[in-house]
Amino acid sequence: MTSFTLPHELHGDGAHKVFAVHGWFADRSAYASVLPDLDITSFTYALVDLRGYGEAKDAVGAYSTAEAAQDLLELADRLGWERFSVVGHSMGGAVAQRLLALAPGRLRRIVGVSPVPASGLPLPADQWELFADAAHLPENRRTIIDFTTGGVRPAAWLERMVARSLAVSDPKAFRSWLDSWAGEDFHAEVAGVRVPALAVAGRLDPALSAALLRETWRRWYPYGEVRELSGAGHYAMDESPLELIQVVEAFLDADDEDEDESGTGAEGEEA
Repeated sequence: MTSFTLPHELHGDGAHKVFAVHGWFADRSAYASVLPDLDITSFTYALVDLRGYGEAKDAVGAYSTAEAAQDLLELADRLGWERFSVVGHSMGGAVAQRLLALAPGRLRRIVGVSPVPASGLPLPADQWELFADAAHLPENRRTIIDFTTGGVRPAAWLERMVARSLAVSDPKAFRSWLDSWAGEDFHAEVAGVRVPALAVAGRLDPALSAALLRETWRRWYPYGEVRELSGAGHYAMDESPLELIQVVEAFLDADDEDEDESGTGAEGEEA
């Protein structure tokens, strides 16, 4: 892996530092809908573009969650962030867990928004073909977005999401990322880590449901929680931005500066 500085933008000047990591279908613009209403006095958010996306669209690399975790750790060092939290959407949730495996002592809290489990997401052959061909077929991207939001979203919104995805991602990187987030199982490296960990699921998302996260995320993390948003599917930032902000920032704000380096605290309950 080569050293690389992730393109990023900072929002806020709060003491609690937070990385926001996008998923497979977008760059850091995935968080555009929540930006106006974030608590920028309590938190400092760094929104990043992973390799193959946004300002890093032409960056070479392995396009893997492990590489992304190392990139984030190097960015944290550049920013002077000794301890910080991470919010990751979907694929970005797998990246957050890779970072947990890499540097658990530096993480205050992690949040996965419809996160891919650290065990990966095995797909049947027909679904694998659908996902793999989405690298170059816009109609496949539309089908995936429609399915993971319950088949109830307006056509114009689906088309806008597809257009954004195509504009901000490199097709070859997009395809390579699939092998990593879907195919790699590293849950043994994070199981038992005592950093508070929240997983937020959308009730309309059949792929990464609250039930799946209770069987994975909640079992692995002693201080793990699973919350479900009733009005969201896989893209809670776009579908239920205010509810998502309330749930995530309440969880992050519960962090205690006097908490020890292992991140121990009161064990969370499922909602």
